[in-house]
Amino acid sequence: MTVTIVGAQLGDEGKGGIVDLFGEPADVVARYQGGDNAGHTVVHAGEEYKLSLVPSGAVRGKVGVLGNGCVVNPGTLFDELDTLRERGLDPDVRVARRAHVIFPYHRALDGIEEDAKSDEDREVGTTGRGIGPTYEDKAARRGVRVADLTDSDRLRERLEYVVPQKRAIAETVFGVDVGERFDLETLYEEYHEYGERLVGEGMLVDAGEFLTDRIEAGDDVLLEGAQGTVLDIDHGNYPYVTSSNPTAGGAATGTGLPPSVAGEAVVGVVKGYLSRVGSGPMPTELGGVAGDTPEYTEGEGEREALATKIREAGGEYGTVTGRPRRVGWLDLPMVRHAARRSGFTGLAVNHIDTLAGFDEVRVAEAYRLDGERVETLPATVREWAACEPVYRSFDGWADADWAAIAGEGYDALPGNAQTYLEYVSEETGVALAAVGIGPDREDSIVLDHPL
Repeated sequence: MTVTIVGAQLGDEGKGGIVDLFGEPADVVARYQGGDNAGHTVVHAGEEYKLSLVPSGAVRGKVGVLGNGCVVNPGTLFDELDTLRERGLDPDVRVARRAHVIFPYHRALDGIEEDAKSDEDREVGTTGRGIGPTYEDKAARRGVRVADLTDSDRLRERLEYVVPQKRAIAETVFGVDVGERFDLETLYEEYHEYGERLVGEGMLVDAGEFLTDRIEAGDDVLLEGAQGTVLDIDHGNYPYVTSSNPTAGGAATGTGLPPSVAGEAVVGVVKGYLSRVGSGPMPTELGGVAGDTPEYTEGEGEREALATKIREAGGEYGTVTGRPRRVGWLDLPMVRHAARRSGFTGLAVNHIDTLAGFDEVRVAEAYRLDGERVETLPATVREWAACEPVYRSFDGWADADWAAIAGEGYDALPGNAQTYLEYVSEETGVALAAVGIGPDREDSIVLDHPL
């Protein structure tokens, strides 16, 4: 059986923890899109593992696959694998031959272009990891695939075609001195060595064939999405999006599995509130973050205090960037949108413990746009920015011994927290699969395990 894990918001929902939670009986965990911009944290036996490219299941000894829909920075990949080995783990990670490769010039251009956009107040808030430029080269048919790293003639041919173009863009268009990041011979030597290591460690696979063979042999497979639905390039808040498809449809194209297989069970992951890193509208935002929140003016009012309290309690800082995340109340039109785009069969709600101690917890049950009630996400940035949240208020719940509650189960949750969770489930039309009340796997309540 396959289970696909999808972020239902703007990323940072705690997908890595849910993959870890539901992945115990799984045999394989496969990433289907994104690259090393996809920070996720897994806590196991009191140890915290911060990963940005290696699939979450590696911490549990599962076979990991980076699918053809991913973009791979080999340096990051091997750094993470080496670090895990130094910490006593033995990760088994395979890489799709059809996945595309991130080069230093992609990272350089990512930063150069974002800086240029900031001058016109059009920055997206990328992580600067070269993800967008790599997907851009993929779509323009000038990319380098992982398989090309293992063919010296092919690698040189591809670099001879693309590197002069990238150098010209950096130097002529942006006026930047590029250095070794755009030196063909330096790149060839480094990346040819990566190809040799990938072959030497037996890491290369045809993702679709590999996963199909494992499923036909009776293995259970977890498909792991990065980022979140509202960052999907087709179904998100364009242009404040990533360059791939985190929604469940991306699980099929990004692994080579047919949609009927990739969509057997789809679990949407949501925080009990909302967070995001980067620019763009966020109707339920509390307070703000300088440099990210549009038209942000620092203040010290009640909303700023609430934002600070949630941010500190929830550790709302980017795993990859370390940037403070913008926080706000839960946005149900967003979650409805996500549920419909991916066909959620279950909902995992994290950070219920983070909301403990508030007298009141609010949810945007709808928007008001041009005098009309709207219950799902508008198609354009301008419309979404103009939306006014229509809030519903809930009585808060006190802090508790969350470890004890996790051991006892759902009925041990504070009554007001149960009311809140059941409302979210009813309004989205998706049954609760799990509730997260702490950082470790043991700090979760499973109501319906998909495997």
